[in-house]
Amino acid sequence: MEKPLIENHKKYLERKSLYKSFGYDIDKERAFVIEKARPFSGKILEAGTGKGHFALVLAKAGYRFTTSDISKTEQAFAKLNLKYYGLDKQVKFCIGNGEKLSFKDKSFDVIFSVNTLHHLKDPYKVMDEFRRVLSPAGKIVLSDFTKDGFRIMDKIHALEGMSHEVGKTGLPDIRRYLLNKGFRIQNDKSRFQEILIVS
Repeated sequence: MEKPLIENHKKYLERKSLYKSFGYDIDKERAFVIEKARPFSGKILEAGTGKGHFALVLAKAGYRFTTSDISKTEQAFAKLNLKYYGLDKQVKFCIGNGEKLSFKDKSFDVIFSVNTLHHLKDPYKVMDEFRRVLSPAGKIVLSDFTKDGFRIMDKIHALEGMSHEVGKTGLPDIRRYLLNKGFRIQNDKSRFQEILIVS
């Protein structure tokens, strides 16, 4: 196996282990999001690839999908991670800004956005783009950290000498916004993840 794949995978395992040392199981939390989103099928978009934690769990569950992120660096990590497991062919990787997605109207039946909302500069603009590219019978699955989840992220970032930047708009704000747009919304949560199922 290629050296970059092995080195990247080592970093991935170290990251998972660090999170787990604080009580946060990355795979378990991502699997929880998928479980609560079911049933779903059709064309899937993951908005916000990041380092590929959700993409990997989604691919391992057998789904084929498109994933988009604004950061080439982060997505490169995700690509290597999926390639390590031989799952990269299930995924179409795209670089793009969530405020202006490159996809046609009504392109996707399911849109996932996991632990991305708190990073967005203009989350309402991103939600409008999700609405635009969502098929008429489709669903949007939004998940972000609970207070306990954010506390863990703060500790991890502090340990790495950084601060965890969090925007002013949270899931409750987005819930109100999408309800006003005529969507139905179901809520669910684990200790660390809060979820909105929007249809």
